[in-house]
Amino acid sequence: MTMSQPGRPPSTFNPFEDRLSRDIRNDLSESLIEVLSSRSLLPAERAAAKYTATDLAPIHRDYIQNRLKRYGEALTKLSTADDNLLKLAGLLWDLELYFEVHEILEPEWIKASGDTKLLLQALIRSAGVYINLECGYKNRAAKIAAKTIPVLRRYKVRLQQDLRAEELIGALEELSEQAPLLTKRHTERHK
Repeated sequence: MTMSQPGRPPSTFNPFEDRLSRDIRNDLSESLIEVLSSRSLLPAERAAAKYTATDLAPIHRDYIQNRLKRYGEALTKLSTADDNLLKLAGLLWDLELYFEVHEILEPEWIKASGDTKLLLQALIRSAGVYINLECGYKNRAAKIAAKTIPVLRRYKVRLQQDLRAEELIGALEELSEQAPLLTKRHTERHK
């Protein structure tokens, strides 16, 4: 793993190669669980404040502002969403919050067993495909997609009760750089 050199800001936000990017991503995404349960952006704002109080590179500051905006959008849309975990994952996915999808699914995946565990793992891996694509790791994304597609196909009927399974499978098969929208109600891509 290549880390950015001390004193030199990285040119892109890449949590795989820049420690500060990883810390910011992880702290903000961990705060999202409290944001969703409290229906308040305050936990994410507190997590962001420890970074924004310092001299950040523009890519870090932009990432934080973007995430706070998207978390706020998630809160706004949450009032119309069910408390269904897959629908919540779809809502976050449609806001292009792929790492956060991983964050909310992982605790349930750890507790789950059988078919539910396999389905949740496939959704986490699907998010991983787009996390890797965002950072330019197409080969790694392709390997993850190859493991994920057969499981999604196996559970497609169950998945499509809450999400647009066919679109997800198709995008993973094509390794589409543009992730599909997953919620059935959501028709407009996040801007």
